[in-house]
Order: sequence, then C-alpha cells, then structure tokens
Amino acid sequence: MLFWALIFFVIAIIAALFGFGQIAEGATFIAKVLFFIFIILFVVTLLLNFFQSSGAG
Repeated sequence: MLFWALIFFVIAIIAALFGFGQIAEGATFIAKVLFFIFIILFVVTLLLNFFQSSGAG
C-alpha cells in the first residue's frame, strides 16, 4: 500500500510540473489517504504483535 501511495505522489508531482492542477490535487489526495491508511495498519499490526509476543513468554 505504501508503494501505491508513492506512485500517486509521483504522479501528483509530475502533473503539477506540467500544470495539470486538478490531476495533481486528486493524486495528492489519494496519496495522502493511502499513506495514512498504511500508517494506521502498521501501528495496529505493531501493537498486536507486541501484545501477542509479550503474553506468550
């Protein structure tokens, strides 16, 4: 998912360089949403892994 956020970020930068404001804005929004979803899933997975491993020992 982080890969797709990076892809949309690159698309936004390229679109902004060529003057396509609406496309750049849309790609930036998608990249931000995917990035925050990735961060939330990463933190949840990290916490679940921490609590699972600490209870077994």
